[in-house]
Amino acid sequence: MREAMQALSAGHTRQLLRTMLSMGERRTFALMPGALAEDDFFGAKLISVFPNLQDTGRRAHRGLVVLFEPVEGHPVCVADAEEITLIRTAAASAVATDALARADAKALAVFGAGGQAFEHVRAIALVRQLDRVILWGRDEVKTSALAQRLARETGLAVTVERDGEQAAAQADIICTVTGASQPILLGRWIRPGTHINLVGSSGPGPVEVDADLVVNARFIADSRASVLAQGAEFLNAKADGLVGDEHVVAEIGEVLNGSVAGRRGDSEITVYKSLGHAVQDLAAVALLYRRHTREACEAEGA
Repeated sequence: MREAMQALSAGHTRQLLRTMLSMGERRTFALMPGALAEDDFFGAKLISVFPNLQDTGRRAHRGLVVLFEPVEGHPVCVADAEEITLIRTAAASAVATDALARADAKALAVFGAGGQAFEHVRAIALVRQLDRVILWGRDEVKTSALAQRLARETGLAVTVERDGEQAAAQADIICTVTGASQPILLGRWIRPGTHINLVGSSGPGPVEVDADLVVNARFIADSRASVLAQGAEFLNAKADGLVGDEHVVAEIGEVLNGSVAGRRGDSEITVYKSLGHAVQDLAAVALLYRRHTREACEAEGA
């Protein structure tokens, strides 16, 4: 993910803004085409997002990532888009956290209790030495079950906090990975020096945080073009006349490339807005494909 986001900001990749087709209330079909480079793998993600199914315990994201090779244009791999999205989104948030969070950040708060919450805890733990994880979720039973699973599988100290303000007050790093349509995290709750990954809202409309948080943070995007077109939290603050396009100070790839500063001091609040882009999915599937073909060749040689 680090290499993919650096390549995106350096202009080496090719992609279009995602096309989102409404299939009715809380139902979306999305198409995301892209290419890792002119002479590298290319393809697209096709996915349905039906968050209303989560209420019944069923999967909300279903779809495919299709990978093509660059020499003759053959499709060479089809992958489960839900699994790829879970892995690459959390990995991208971890890359952003590594670049933007304070070096001494030890407490992680996660707002949400689904698959992304689980993967984000695992990924963030790879880039910071966490001494505790605080979970906040709207479904107490689901949140408690996630806390038990995380504690069992990661060995981390995991607690559940029913009050969002108290969860934020304990955190050095916050990840919002909910399906909320209205803010569940407010700017006045955020401690100086906190880093926040905004992940749950993937298009105009639903927001996870209020305008106050957007205004008071150093706001960094995965893709500037995507956030200016589809970043709901930013767009709401802009519509209220509180920020302009220049408030998106950088893409995370520019921070990683060293062309724009990320965190400028221990008291600064930083935000990474994750919408996801096709090259992230393609980079993840290309990695899996290369690994599979290498292992297959080694098995044949043996």
